[in-house]
Amino acid sequence: MINPRYALLFLFFFVKPLVVSASQDVPVVPDVWTARNSVAFSLANSPDSRVALQRINIAAAGVDRARVGYYPNVDISAQYGQTNNPMYSFGNILNQGTFDSSINFNDPGRTDALNLSAGVEYRLYNGGRDQAGVEAAEAGVSRAGTERDAIHARLAFEVVKNFQTMVQAEEMLAARQASVEAIRASLAVARARYTAGDLLKADLLNLEVQESSASEDLILAEHALELSQKVFLNLLGLKDGSVLIDATRECLQAVPQERSYAARSELQSLAYAEEAAVADLAVARGGNLPTVDGFASYQYDKGFVREGSGDSWMAGVKVNYRLFEGKRTSSDVARATAVLLTIREQRVKSELGMDLEVKQADLSHRQAVKRFEVTHKMVEQAEESARLSRSRFREGVILSSDLVDVEMRLTDARVRQSVASANIKVAAADLRRAMGLPQFENDQEKGE
Repeated sequence: MINPRYALLFLFFFVKPLVVSASQDVPVVPDVWTARNSVAFSLANSPDSRVALQRINIAAAGVDRARVGYYPNVDISAQYGQTNNPMYSFGNILNQGTFDSSINFNDPGRTDALNLSAGVEYRLYNGGRDQAGVEAAEAGVSRAGTERDAIHARLAFEVVKNFQTMVQAEEMLAARQASVEAIRASLAVARARYTAGDLLKADLLNLEVQESSASEDLILAEHALELSQKVFLNLLGLKDGSVLIDATRECLQAVPQERSYAARSELQSLAYAEEAAVADLAVARGGNLPTVDGFASYQYDKGFVREGSGDSWMAGVKVNYRLFEGKRTSSDVARATAVLLTIREQRVKSELGMDLEVKQADLSHRQAVKRFEVTHKMVEQAEESARLSRSRFREGVILSSDLVDVEMRLTDARVRQSVASANIKVAAADLRRAMGLPQFENDQEKGE
């Protein structure tokens, strides 16, 4: 089985240019929004998703930087100069092979030199610091990937939550419109009865006041829907646009029976952070070990004042060991150890928090299911009561105040049912998020 980390590293080392290029393309805006395509669009177009991708690219560049120690240093140089300094002139004469017994060592005269050189140096051993640095950088790439997954999980949940808010706002608006229409229908009956002298002025005014109140609630519902649409577009990374939703194609996945947070990206991120901290500690400890370097160089000299040329080479091995450096290595080791222990404690704390999140989300989901069952019966009873009360009001059996109370209870029941229906879906989405599960199975939730 392929290690997920190596697959991720391959993706960003070899397919990285394609990923970056694709990330700059704005996805096609669908004509109708569903919960599924809203999530997919947000993960591809949200600024948070793009920022997370660049963080992965930064981490991948860090791996390239850490691999520098695996390669030799190769230098080439060229220079030309003239001198009458006895030491340098004599050196030029020797390098160019033009020495003879007539030369005065104290005054060899003016010489020139065209010097061409090439050298290579390679660190054979440095206490394992290069390898540990690469391991830390690779863990950083993996961690950046899991951090992006965590951002996507939170973003996907917020999109689903806001989608349900829009669904709820539309249902709320429909309930308020139905309430206004019902009140206006009853008001028409009341005015006819009042004209016929069969209704008191106070009862007519009572219904007119209720119509004004219902109209105000309708305006508030329209505002709430418009605001939820603006928030929805913002989550998708869009400044404006029309929002036409289809709540019948949500396809929310069922919540698994087993409750676990093992798949949480945050937990995986801490595991990679711990792995990087272990590697950083190895880097720090490597400061107590010697370094071994191999080197080789070639040099060619050409003289024009004294015609001649010559070449030379040098190669060898160099061992370095620092006896004292002001406790720099010991302080680095102490710091790296503290960082490692801190991450381990953070992981314990995070596991406790994730476990609590799962339990809270589970309780909220069960509560939402029960509330929906209750509100469903409440709406059925309120609708039947309103139907009977409207008929009795037309017959003059009940007062307008009684009818107003019945209409208010019906509107309240419908609103409660809408809230309960949305809460079930939001609670299910939150539970999937708390468990580290994608909002939709077999869907592209990586935003790539």
